Formats: sequence, C-alpha cells, structure tokens
Amino acid sequence: MAKDTQLARAALEEGQAAFNIGDYAAAEAHFARALQADPDHAEAHQWSFSVHHLLAGISLPGPHYLEVITMIHAQLRPRTYLEIGVASGDSIALARPETRTIGIDPEPRIAAPLGPHVTIRATTSDAYFERHDVWRDLRGMPIDLSFIDGMHEFEFALRDFINVEKYCSERSTILIHDCYPLTRLTAERERRTEFWSGDIWRLVLILRKYRPDLTVKVIAAPPTGLGLVRNLDPSSTVLEEKYADIVREYLALDYSALDADKPGMLALHPNEWDKVKALLA
Repeated sequence: MAKDTQLARAALEEGQAAFNIGDYAAAEAHFARALQADPDHAEAHQWSFSVHHLLAGISLPGPHYLEVITMIHAQLRPRTYLEIGVASGDSIALARPETRTIGIDPEPRIAAPLGPHVTIRATTSDAYFERHDVWRDLRGMPIDLSFIDGMHEFEFALRDFINVEKYCSERSTILIHDCYPLTRLTAERERRTEFWSGDIWRLVLILRKYRPDLTVKVIAAPPTGLGLVRNLDPSSTVLEEKYADIVREYLALDYSALDADKPGMLALHPNEWDKVKALLA
C-alpha cells in the first residue's frame, strides 16, 4: 500500500487531540488510521512521541519500564547487576551506587553518567560468557538482578537467559525487555519500523512451556512490556539441551497465535507498584 503522508499527519493530529482529553478509544482509531496511511510515519517526527508510542501508552498504561526498573532496584537492593544491551546507558545508569554492575554491549554508546562500580564489557553477550571469568567480574557473588535487552530476535534472548541463569541463585531476578508486542508489524524479526520490539514475545511462551518451574510475568509497562522471571534454577539444563529444537519450533509459530488470548498467553501483569512488588517477595 502506498504511503499517504498527508492523511497520516492529519490522523495523527486528531489522535493526539483525542489522547490529550482522555478519549482513548477515539485516539486509538485515529492512530490506527495514521499507521494504515503511513506505517512508519516517516514525516511525523516533529512530535515528541511517535504514533506507536502513543498507542503503547494507551494499551499499556502506567509507569514507563525504566521507572519500573528503578523501583525494582530500590526494592531488591541487589549486590550485583548484569545488563545485556546497554546502548546509551539509560537503564544501566539506574543501578544503585553500591551495586557491582556489569554491562555488556558490542558497541556501547554511553551518554549517561555511571556509578562507581560499573564495568562495561564491549563485546557480544555470547562472547562475554564464553571468554570472560564471570565469577571474577561478580567478585564471587551470584547475579542478583539482570536485565536482558540485547538483540531483538528471540533465539539470542533465549541464549542470554540460559547464560545468565547459570550465574543466578534461586532468589535472583531476570528482567527482559520487549516481551509484549504492540502490533504484528512492529514485532517482525526483520526491522521494518522505527518503533520495534522484534519477536522477544516468543521467549515468554518458551519459558512458560519448557520451564514451568519458573515464575514468568510480563509487567504491562510501556512501551513494550517488561518480563520478570523468578524462582530461577542455575542447575537447569532443559533449555540448553533442547535449544535447537525450541528455536525450530518457535520460528514456525506465527504472530497470529497470540490472537486467541494475547494477555493470557504472555502472562500480562498489572503495572501497579504494589502488585509488581508482590512478585519480588
């Protein structure tokens, strides 16, 4: 379908007006029309948030995922924190000053000031776990809290989860970004839009099927959900042993599988702090 930038801009303006007065049903309708006219809203960058972000704010109300991560740090006060995919440093900068923090990214572009106990490893996560002495980086302690926000294809996130869990304890917490996709288009494996979550949603289904011993929830934090996994077992080898078969199985799973019950299948959890805090007990 050819782009109609003028129609997209008009629909976006109408959607923003409806959004500003709290008429979210009308806003969603206008935003959907804008996306249909111009899927990547290439001419709409004069607004501070894209139409996708505005839609995400409607479908996932409440604190932004970075604010939720800040509250989780404050609640857990982790001794150690490991982050995969630090990018410009917005999330790793949230670590508490006393926390021993490791950030992994092949091309870090740190713009935020970091705490005194932060080490950045400029490498891929696969290479880090293969070549580095992780226990030495952690000073002999397990990973108390981790945040996986690397590659946007589920098989990479699955490997990251497998590697991180090996260094956790049963009391540790693993957070995973981009677990609740907004639309099929923004959840494609190959990036086609500026707003993009990839197919990390598949990881949630994998963990719930192959690791029923885990507690897996997706906090409804905009823009694309925040996975939270507890009751970890560093001795488990299920995912590693079945990795190839799991990847084949879930590559064949179409996005339409979520149509039956997207919130239920992805274990969507209210983005309300008292209910999030209960998951951390």
